[in-house]
Formats: sequence, structure tokens, C-alpha cells
Amino acid sequence: MSTTCSSPSSGCTSTWAQNEQVTSTFVYDGDCSFCTTCAEFIERRIPTHARVVPWQFADLDELGLTQQQCEESVQWVSSDQRGSGPDAIALLLSDAGRAWQLAGAGLRIGPVRLVAWPVYRWIADHRHLLPGGTAACSLPQAQRDALFGKTS
Repeated sequence: MSTTCSSPSSGCTSTWAQNEQVTSTFVYDGDCSFCTTCAEFIERRIPTHARVVPWQFADLDELGLTQQQCEESVQWVSSDQRGSGPDAIALLLSDAGRAWQLAGAGLRIGPVRLVAWPVYRWIADHRHLLPGGTAACSLPQAQRDALFGKTS
């Protein structure tokens, strides 16, 4: 099994490692309007075979993910690979058609990958200021639950 565990804080979990039949899944924050807008773009424009699902509706235990990992960055989980942040995006693109596969391969090139993480982190930290973003996008899930009630 080839594994891509790429976030500085993402650890591969034994639950995921034992689950060899995972449907490829791209997990995002469904409470963030900016993230949801991006996920809708993926579903409309990128011909991936993966499920694109908000973490709030995903079986995180089955995927071997934690809420903290999903709040930090988007996640990719498949039977043989996992990644987070720009690495998850690269894996998603690699699962799509040829032009998208080239973009995914480009994101995995060393110098590009080194730049992709700080850019991704900046976007994630400022997503509430981006088009489609709301103030709720900037809050951790526990604070969103306290202010707006539980989502699940």
C-alpha cells in the first residue's frame, strides 16, 4: 500500500490503514461557504470518481480521520493513498481526466509543493474573507456549534 501522509500534523491512523476497501473520498468543511463553493465546482467541473463530502456528513472513523484533521484542511482518502491540504487536491486532480491529472502532477513537484502549503494555509486562514465565505468559515467547529447549534 502506497501512502501519502503529507500534512505537517496529519498522522496516518490504524483504522484507515486496516480499511483496504475505502471508496476514494475528498472531505471538506461543509459549514464553510467558500469550501462548499469549491466543492460544488469540483462536482460540476472535475470528472473525479471520488465522493466529495463535507466532513460533517462523513463517517470519519471509517475514513480514519479526526475532526481536528478535517478542520485543519481538506482530506483525501482512498484505498492506497491519503493526503491533506494541497496534497489532497493533487490526489483529487490525479483521479480526474488527463488535463486535471497534469495539474495534480504539477502540484506534487517538489518546489511547487513547497509553495503550495503556505498558499493553502493562507487561503484556509482567510477563507472567511474570500468570495462565498462567511464569518462562520473562520471559526472552529466547537465555536460554530456554540453560536449556531450542532449541525449533525
